[in-house]
Amino acid sequence: MAHKSLRKIEIPHDRFEMRLSGSGGQGMILASVIIAEAIGTDPSKRVIQTQSYGPEARGGASKADVVVSTSEIYYPKALTLDLLLAMTQESMDKYYVDLKENGTLIIDNVLVTQVPTDNYYGLPFTRLAREEAGHVMVANVIALGAIAGLTGIVSHDALVKAVLARAPRGTEEKNRKAVEIGFREALKIKK
Repeated sequence: MAHKSLRKIEIPHDRFEMRLSGSGGQGMILASVIIAEAIGTDPSKRVIQTQSYGPEARGGASKADVVVSTSEIYYPKALTLDLLLAMTQESMDKYYVDLKENGTLIIDNVLVTQVPTDNYYGLPFTRLAREEAGHVMVANVIALGAIAGLTGIVSHDALVKAVLARAPRGTEEKNRKAVEIGFREALKIKK
């Protein structure tokens, strides 16, 4: 469900900072590695990925940042986010403060129910993963498809290739389907 005051997502040409956040075990670090690898296939872009380990690995709010630029990246960490993906309420509460005033917020509206703004994209990533892809473990991949579809930060083909390169043997089709679900949901929002 998209809210009324949404605007077109524009990717700046100099530096774009995104944070993928959720709870430990939701695959946010893997998702950030996948999208960074996919973006990195574009020779006009530089990309770096950083992540947060520690107690988050046991279920607390976890985060992974991806910084994209058309020039050298001298500082690898995200400071003011252009995009925040919040897959849980705890991660929303913890990381929303780092989102730029005009940044893009994408939430899993199954698990995030309190949002401090009307300007966000809400998609049921967890429900879609369970009901359409067959397992909640691909909610992160559905979210990547939605991010790519909404922002254009990475091409469909590059994302599919990166997802399939990281998918465990035997899960390739489930992961490919998850990417397609994310792109489909982004297209629904854009219409």
